[in-house]
Amino acid sequence: MSKVMRWVDEELARDASLARRVEMELARLRLEQDLVALREGEGVSQRELARRVGVSQPVIARIEAGRARNLELRTLLRIASALNGEVRIHIRRRPGRSRPAEKRPGRPSRVPA
Repeated sequence: MSKVMRWVDEELARDASLARRVEMELARLRLEQDLVALREGEGVSQRELARRVGVSQPVIARIEAGRARNLELRTLLRIASALNGEVRIHIRRRPGRSRPAEKRPGRPSRVPA
């Protein structure tokens, strides 16, 4: 591993906020790369995809370049469907972070016997 990569790893381990921002940016880049790969794998041009989805070609270009703001899930689903793809969303706890369970309103606390 290079010195630079060791430094990056150390900084990410030291700064949880930075690690979250980096992870979010990497997820965004993966989304863009996945869309381009799916479109190209299907042999579809941006123009044809735009026609199938009902948007302009520049909209597709902005999405693939990461310049689209507030990309709606509905648009992402339409794009994936037009390319015979699927969208999967995973919600999970961040690694290494645990919080004590919160008491839910309306539920009695358990008292040890």
